[in-house]
Amino acid sequence: MSKGFDMKVFLAGVLTGSHAARQRHLRQARVIQIAIAERWQRKTPWGWKRKHLDWFLQHHLERRSESTRYHYLLTLRLITKRLAKSWLFDL
Repeated sequence: MSKGFDMKVFLAGVLTGSHAARQRHLRQARVIQIAIAERWQRKTPWGWKRKHLDWFLQHHLERRSESTRYHYLLTLRLITKRLAKSWLFDL
């Protein structure tokens, strides 16, 4: 039996801040993971490329408020840091 990818374990080394902030990042990371898995069939962050995260910011969040997009951008930065990539993103 295979288990799903555990985003909490993946981000454990880079999550900082208050309990509420950590929970928000985990919740948003799971939303990002689900969206990319549905669109690109990439189930784990290890298979993601920059284009997948760019797509999420530009298209999946296009109707969200600026503050929501900003919070997702912070979560994407954590994911990028965990992947040890030097990708930069703009809103």
